[in-house]
Amino acid sequence: MTGSRDTNVLVTGAGPAGLAVTACLIRRGIVPLVVDRGAAVGDSWRSRYDRLHLHTPRVQSALPGLRIPARFGRWVARDDVVRYLRGYARYHGITPEFGVEVGAIDRAGDRWRVATNRADLLADQVVVSTGYNRVPRLPDWPGREGFPGEVRHASTYTAAAPYRGWAVLVVGSGNTGAEIAADLAEAGAARVWLAVRTPPHVMPRAFGPIPVTLLSITQDFAPPWVVDPLNRRLQRWFVGDLRPYGLPRPARGLAAQFRATDVVPIIDVGLVAQLRAGGVEPVAGLTRFDGDEVVLADDRRLRPDAVIAATGYTRGLEPLVGHLGVLDAAGRPLVHGAATHPAAPGLRFVGLSNPLKGLLLQINLDARAVARAVARERRRARTPRTAAVGVPAAGGL
Repeated sequence: MTGSRDTNVLVTGAGPAGLAVTACLIRRGIVPLVVDRGAAVGDSWRSRYDRLHLHTPRVQSALPGLRIPARFGRWVARDDVVRYLRGYARYHGITPEFGVEVGAIDRAGDRWRVATNRADLLADQVVVSTGYNRVPRLPDWPGREGFPGEVRHASTYTAAAPYRGWAVLVVGSGNTGAEIAADLAEAGAARVWLAVRTPPHVMPRAFGPIPVTLLSITQDFAPPWVVDPLNRRLQRWFVGDLRPYGLPRPARGLAAQFRATDVVPIIDVGLVAQLRAGGVEPVAGLTRFDGDEVVLADDRRLRPDAVIAATGYTRGLEPLVGHLGVLDAAGRPLVHGAATHPAAPGLRFVGLSNPLKGLLLQINLDARAVARAVARERRRARTPRTAAVGVPAAGGL
């Protein structure tokens, strides 16, 4: 450590959430210190796979105070997301400090002390916006070390071209796994298997002109028994029955499954077509490796050249705030947006949830609410504390 630095408001993370919160604070006359472990704005997006596009439409994905340019199209591509984020930072005059790795966050009297790889940071208010997909989760499957083929997490997958002519097992039937499997099949992989542990719900990206995420806005709070009958009808009309192509039907409705697993449905951008064409074959979940084979939950054996683990991420919040009592058993913040936990006043979380309506829209709403809350608390802190209501302060006689 090289001493400590003092700031009124600290924002940890310069991704979409951190940028949005900072822009909203600046508009209220509050200039926070923004730190990020990367090297530039948009780094985490730039490292994602080439095919990636936003699943939410452009008009639903903008951050507060700056629209996404219309030339980027309705479904914004990865590189255009990076361009937008960098333009957003320039437009709002946001200059993060990069190469700063945040560690434990602790109380220091009535303030917060944040450990980093450079110096401790002292702040009245802290906004944690380190990202929903912060730490790749790669299962430690038995026998993995003895497998002669390639095993990688989906976070390091960029394009399908190197796998042309290969047999590839993609593990994980979330959006990333579904899109990578379709990408591989379209680009000429010899065979593509998709290992499915929990059968996913599949929805089209849009119902005609209406994006599915717009219809999902009410589903974040409506009871599953209200919305799931409609979801089933929409899936039947726009997706159809995928059981003949090897993808089992989920046991629970879409909203019910989301509430139980925190996993959003697959937004189809190519998987359904590849299932019907035979380009992607769903199989049971991966349980272990055995030499050059993989063994599935139904004891079937496959011999892939490569295994791509689309097994998700963790928020990685435990080393930062796990000791404060503000996380649930799954490592999720117990509060988000403007709310603060009673045990941690002035500590807020943005961009760490996974709503059906889309993360960027949630970030937009939460960033505005956080800025209002922080500004309100700063005004209260500056207001002189006088005598009780009805009793004049000194000098007021």
